Order: sequence, then C-alpha cells, then structure tokens
Amino acid sequence: MSIFDDLKNKVNDAVKKAAKDFGEKRSDVVFDKLPDTYEEFLELPQAALSDPFDTAALTVLAFCYYPKDSALSLKMLDYLRGPRPLSGMDKQFIADRFRDKDYVPRSYFKGATYKNDYVPSEPYTVSPFTNPHSNIQENMLRLWLESGGADSPRYVDVRLAKDGKWYLWEQYILAGIRDPESSNPWA
Repeated sequence: MSIFDDLKNKVNDAVKKAAKDFGEKRSDVVFDKLPDTYEEFLELPQAALSDPFDTAALTVLAFCYYPKDSALSLKMLDYLRGPRPLSGMDKQFIADRFRDKDYVPRSYFKGATYKNDYVPSEPYTVSPFTNPHSNIQENMLRLWLESGGADSPRYVDVRLAKDGKWYLWEQYILAGIRDPESSNPWA
C-alpha cells in the first residue's frame, strides 16, 4: 500500500459518492441574468464550481459568447478548465466549429429549437443530467445535455480536483445540429 493511497481514496470516494448521489439525476441550472463581463461571469453563484452540473451549464454559457467576443469566451473556458488551460489546438478546434454555425451552444438552453432559430426561453436554463454510466473514470463524471437540434444528447466530462472544484475536462457539445428554420429555403 502506497503512502498516497489515503489521498487517492479520498478523492476517489468523493467522485464515487457524487456518481452514486447523482445516479440518474437532472439538474436545472438557471441563469436569471447573463453576465456582460468576465467579472460578472465569476460572480455567478455557479462559478464556485462546487457542483458538476454547474460546470457543465457554464460551459454552454461560455460557448454562447464566442460569436460576439471570442476572447471573452476563451477566457471563460480557461477558467472552467482550471489548471489546464486551452491549448492552441483546442482554440483552433473551437474556431473551426464556429465558422458557420454560431447557434449550436444556444441549442442546449431550454426552449431553443431549430423551429425558433434556437432562441432560448427565459430564465435561461440548462439541464445537464447523469445516467448509470456517468462515472467514467477516477475523479471524472460525464454529464449529458440535450440539444433542441439533435436527436441524441451530447456530453461534457468534468473532473474533481483536490481543491474540491469540478473543472471542465472535455466537451463534445459543438457537433453539428439541425440548421435553424430561417435558413431553410423550402420552409
């Protein structure tokens, strides 16, 4: 037995407890007001990153800023990633995804569908959920998100750090979805 097993076990136990507690859980993360600045983003109660559902919802929110202010969006994402900032390759991947489809992140908010051009309902709500397979590996959870333009949910992986915060590890929410109804020439 290693001298570090106690430390590993504490963190592992926290993730296992979270996975067990969450089981098949859905959490509505509500943003009454959207932040205008990075400082306001940090002041959101969800920015404490004490809950994995908050981290997943903030990831969606951060991506929504990319079309208007990519620097602000990337700064938000770096905060969500904690001690592991975005690489140049990550930034290029994000830029590629936004080249012609700025509506994808909005599709994860309640009320946003291709039929209404992905305009979300207010208050702005993201509803991440878990399933029995959400405990993907040591210190990590997979949270699922439904898009108003996709047939199946997409996911965000979050990781519990030793500071007790849930950081964004990886996201798979920028994949293509149905085009907005307004862009359909046959509608």
